[in-house]
Amino acid sequence: MRRVGLRLHTLNKGLLTPVRGLTQGFQNPEKQRVFHIHEASSPLHMNNIRDKLREIVGVSTNWRDHMKAMEERKLLNSFLVKSQDGLPPRKMKDSYVEVLLPLGSQPELREKYLTVQNTVRFGRILEDLDSLGVLICYMHTRDHSIKMSPLSIVTALVDKIDMCKKNLSPEQDIKFSGHVSWVGKTSMEVKMKMFQLHGSEFCPVLEATFVMVARDSENKGSAFVNPLIPEGPEEEELFRQGELNKGRRISFSSKSLLKMAPSAEERMTIHEMFLNTLDQKTISFRSRILPPNAVWMEDSKLKSLEICHPQERNIFNRIFGGFLMRKAYELGWATACNFGGSRPFVVAVDDIMFQRPVDVGSLLFLSSQVCFTQDNYIQVRVHSEVASLQNKEHMTTNIFHFTFMSENNVPLVFPRTYGESMLYLDGQRHFNSMSVPMALKKDYLVEPQRNPRLLETSVPQ
Repeated sequence: MRRVGLRLHTLNKGLLTPVRGLTQGFQNPEKQRVFHIHEASSPLHMNNIRDKLREIVGVSTNWRDHMKAMEERKLLNSFLVKSQDGLPPRKMKDSYVEVLLPLGSQPELREKYLTVQNTVRFGRILEDLDSLGVLICYMHTRDHSIKMSPLSIVTALVDKIDMCKKNLSPEQDIKFSGHVSWVGKTSMEVKMKMFQLHGSEFCPVLEATFVMVARDSENKGSAFVNPLIPEGPEEEELFRQGELNKGRRISFSSKSLLKMAPSAEERMTIHEMFLNTLDQKTISFRSRILPPNAVWMEDSKLKSLEICHPQERNIFNRIFGGFLMRKAYELGWATACNFGGSRPFVVAVDDIMFQRPVDVGSLLFLSSQVCFTQDNYIQVRVHSEVASLQNKEHMTTNIFHFTFMSENNVPLVFPRTYGESMLYLDGQRHFNSMSVPMALKKDYLVEPQRNPRLLETSVPQ
């Protein structure tokens, strides 16, 4: 066994049970929310989570009836509290959820998740994580005295997704687990993990951190959520890490290149890159040539357009955030593939901010480009904007950041304009946010040194 990143979870009578920490002391399966595929009432897998969410929120599954259903939800505003003090505190185990995705035991599910290379589509995994994160938050805030939840819980930010495996098999079962790890007044941080069956146990695949926010029943204003009380030193550490994550996000935002000038070191980087592109024969600032094994950033772009149909709506009749992430990831992957000349694999996703919702019927414009490269890493930025059919004005909805690894070293990418130079520095910042660069060993992504941002895990080699 080799140590690499997360904390090992073991298979115990078909259930994924943390060895220590979150659920220490409640090994009884009846006390865990484990959604199996063959439940007595109705089979539940990742595709059924959205049905579970509709049941909690009480909205219609029929697009023609959605306006009536949303009108009925207005009455739930009377159940909202005026202060967080009016809500009972919850524990981390109260929101703990496990979900099974039986790709191995139910082959009919595979095609939706299958790639041409007989691996699992990561874009589909992003959709699943988004739905699971919302469900976990409803478990944290659920009031069983009320039939339907008065809260509208939506994804505010994908803080980080770290991979520890290169490819997933579409022929082995997958298990997801997660819980609320930190709570503010109206926001919640959710930690989720994904495992795949390997022999007789589930081995870690990724760890994700999402930030969700609570809104009123009409999704028009913020709403308070139950406070969280950590139990024991490990849960206290998770909660403390949530506080640190919040501070880090605020600091990162305050230093955004849209607000502040680059640092002295970053300015030197850009100037050196500029000098490296000057034609030494002409000695002119206007004469620019590429160094060997380099590509202009503007030549790495790909674009796509999506029509937002009702099929892709969420439980509040806006376009499902997971759908947006899947489309952005697939375009980002194609960009990295086209740039690097081989099929890349994702190693990190971070800082996906949902700036505004996307309405059904909108035109969704996605623009992707390589903004930073190093060795065999490709940092891709995807910009998402919408235009309504009535109003042609474009509005930014999301910025996505993906870190890919290619099998071989890739060309350097060079900015030509000042705006592109800022994109380059922003990409470099997101790339450097990986605590330790990954390395490939067999089918696993491992770290040369311990990554302090992740808990410990054992992975069979």
